[in-house]
Amino acid sequence: QVRLVESGGGLVQAGDSLRLSCVLSGRTFSSFSMGWFRQAPGKEREFVASITWGGANSYYADSVKGRFTISRDYTQSTTYLQMSSLKPEDTAFYYCAARWASSTSLAYDYWGQGTQVTVSS
Repeated sequence: QVRLVESGGGLVQAGDSLRLSCVLSGRTFSSFSMGWFRQAPGKEREFVASITWGGANSYYADSVKGRFTISRDYTQSTTYLQMSSLKPEDTAFYYCAARWASSTSLAYDYWGQGTQVTVSS
């Protein structure tokens, strides 16, 4: 069974940086494309960033492009989301997700429990 555990959330001030981590266990890390999503209070969950199973390609929501960077460490089975120049509107619960590399669907197969990020102005 695949398990995803996020960490690194917290309370920061606008302009600060924060790095989220997501550890995958239960299956081979390189078998998955990985993504980060977030959900703010009263809003729907939205895509933040993703990275392909081989790490060659990454994608970002327009709202975070240039400020957030997704990366992965195969030796640690960990996906990172480096967040810089944080804004109050980045405040949300952040979720890590995994999708089988062989999947023909864009839907993610596994989700973590999430970690809270709060950015004060």
